[in-house]
Amino acid sequence: MGRKFFVGGNWKCNGTADQVDKIVKILNEGQVPSPDVVEVVVSPPYVFLPVVKSQLRPEFQVAAQNCWVKKGGAFTGEISAEMLVNLGVPSVILGHSERRSLLGESSEFVGDKVAYALAQGLKVIACVGETLEQRESGSTMDVVSAQTKAIAERIKDWTNVVIAYEPVWAIGTGKVATPAQAQEVHAVLRDWLRTNVSPEVAESTRIIYGGSVTAANCKELAGQPDLDGFLVGGASLKLEFIDIINAATVKSA
Repeated sequence: MGRKFFVGGNWKCNGTADQVDKIVKILNEGQVPSPDVVEVVVSPPYVFLPVVKSQLRPEFQVAAQNCWVKKGGAFTGEISAEMLVNLGVPSVILGHSERRSLLGESSEFVGDKVAYALAQGLKVIACVGETLEQRESGSTMDVVSAQTKAIAERIKDWTNVVIAYEPVWAIGTGKVATPAQAQEVHAVLRDWLRTNVSPEVAESTRIIYGGSVTAANCKELAGQPDLDGFLVGGASLKLEFIDIINAATVKSA
């Protein structure tokens, strides 16, 4: 049984009620492969989660963009994993590079968040990735391994985890890792899981790529053996997201 292709759309902090209606319409009308070929998850801002969930075609799911590290309480501005479960939101993105860099989330904090969200029954898209400075100094593999280790030390069951490799220097910059660069890091991550977790987890865990994925580059990226899908930013707000979802057929061909 191969790894099912996974395409996530991270809307980030974008959208008005009208724009959300338009994006949902594009998603609902798009011709895409069947759910046995590709799993599609879209991640609108919190305030739009209920409306998107209620209007979205049934084979697509929603994810939150973040959640708090423990049970709710006196944490103004935070949203707990329990709240997401209560709303029927099945998944959450954790450790996105924007939260690591802008809000100072450490790998340990992200690991704690992943463990807590999984324990509440959420599926997690866990993000790892290096900055330009780290890539240029040759420490990419050390960085992504350490970020993955902080998660692996805190969880036992990887069934509900998707790893998203996002080279920070390629997010929203228009720069994209070449298919060979992406494959190299994905292969190292899979080897890390094989050595440090188990061969079974390495074989079954999906490692997806995020970093300026577009309709123009998605098919070539999808052809890489260790690349199991995408986490798409800006393009997930546009019609081209449908083209990116259709890149799943490269794997099933």
